[in-house]
Amino acid sequence: MIRIALALTTSILLAESAAAIVGGAPPVQDDLARHVVAVTGGNGSVCTGTAIGRDLVLTAAHCVRSGAKYEAIELGGGRPQRTNVASVEQHPQFDFEAANASRATADLAVLKLAKPLSPRVMPAALSARDFFLAGDRFTVAGFGSVGGLGDGTFGRLLAADLVAQGRQFELQLRLADPMTRGESPGSSACSGDSGGPVFEDTSTGLVLVGVVSWAASASGTVGCGGLTGATPIAVVRPWITETAKKLRSPLAPWIERNIGGLRGLPGD
Repeated sequence: MIRIALALTTSILLAESAAAIVGGAPPVQDDLARHVVAVTGGNGSVCTGTAIGRDLVLTAAHCVRSGAKYEAIELGGGRPQRTNVASVEQHPQFDFEAANASRATADLAVLKLAKPLSPRVMPAALSARDFFLAGDRFTVAGFGSVGGLGDGTFGRLLAADLVAQGRQFELQLRLADPMTRGESPGSSACSGDSGGPVFEDTSTGLVLVGVVSWAASASGTVGCGGLTGATPIAVVRPWITETAKKLRSPLAPWIERNIGGLRGLPGD
């Protein structure tokens, strides 16, 4: 059974408990942590997001909805800094039921903040990589909590190294622990990690290739530790760019540029 990787205290809660990234460890490099923020809602929801501009955060569409109140929270490196979300733009092709059933959908949203993030947060570059081969390595990160904002576990950024499963061209990237391949319990995203980054480490540094959407247990029951599902960035980059312009916060050229490259098929 697939589980949206989000801790919600609403009727769409898909599991009775929540947990941070399974099998993860604290990021050892500041160049990862400096891109990531927490996204919380007034209903007690916890998600993760990636800065793509001084006042823009990319997260999962199922984490947010128009008209509700949210905050982006900078954690680590001192006192947490909270910034109100001024507006929410979900991808127009997002389908919650598809995401909940692990089918491909544009599970993405851009958040416009009421003010810029602090200098300690750096926007991440967007990858143009448009397909993935089995065994390709990536890093996921998130601020998931075990039982909600008040249980003392929220706010610890964890990361896990995962690999792509199968050759994929669709609007979905499936990842698993390189040791277990999703066939037995291993590392994965989990509740609260929705909207978190899927990074690739390239010769020019980390680039954002996807956004975490859902997680599943190895056995197919409610839980995590099996597969992690994400929405790839490349196919929706034009929408992200146009949305940033619409929100009057156009992306910096170095964020938009083709870092990491479009990787052609062997022989292309």
